[in-house]
Amino acid sequence: MGVVLVTGGATGIGKASVAAFRAQGWAVMLADIAAEAGAETIAETNTIPGAGPARLHLCDLAQPEAPAEAVAATVAAFGALDSLFANAAVLHSAPLAEWTAEAWAHSLAVNLTAPFMMVQAAAPHLAKSKNASVILTASTGALRGHAGMPAYHATKAGLLGLARALADELGPQGIRVNCLLPGWIDTPFNKPFWDSQFEPEQARERLSSTLPLRRQGLPDDVSGVVTFLASPAARYITGTQVVVDGGYSAV
Repeated sequence: MGVVLVTGGATGIGKASVAAFRAQGWAVMLADIAAEAGAETIAETNTIPGAGPARLHLCDLAQPEAPAEAVAATVAAFGALDSLFANAAVLHSAPLAEWTAEAWAHSLAVNLTAPFMMVQAAAPHLAKSKNASVILTASTGALRGHAGMPAYHATKAGLLGLARALADELGPQGIRVNCLLPGWIDTPFNKPFWDSQFEPEQARERLSSTLPLRRQGLPDDVSGVVTFLASPAARYITGTQVVVDGGYSAV
């Protein structure tokens, strides 16, 4: 099918997407800071019948050089790059008075700067593909707000503007750029938010009861949308946002 670079692919939506891409025969570079979880994901998805090849690239996307290094590692391993799924992110949650410049800067570096730098590095390689796509994981948090999470909401909203600008600039080269907006997906990523709640389990139950589908989503509820956006079936979709939230943002 092609070659895809998945950042934040060791757990959650990224892990499910690695499995979905490999099941379709894609070659996958999994880039993540979590060595053990990343290796486990590679090993687990190796068991998929007919799985495409996969490699693990360890990196800290808060470091300025890391995005370009991840792209270079992908091209060195597989000889090409057809799709970039910039999915890695961090979630800090704290009252406003407890935020530091360092915590803010870390969120900005991983959630917004790294995707931009990665697209910049990937664009020359993507331009050679007949099915080039970029998928940026934003969030319904780009559309709504929660107390204690200003950096997360600000950076995820920033990705929407980034995608529109990049879609306009890269479209003439045949590169599609879209944003994925997951809602409440039950993954370890949301643990800082739930831990900050007075009664985490009760809070989770209350949230689920307000969703039209009456449950949080699962990573597999999202991965099919990711592979669709990377596929030729999405060849005329660019500069937009795809919401996967069980109706959360509709009510």
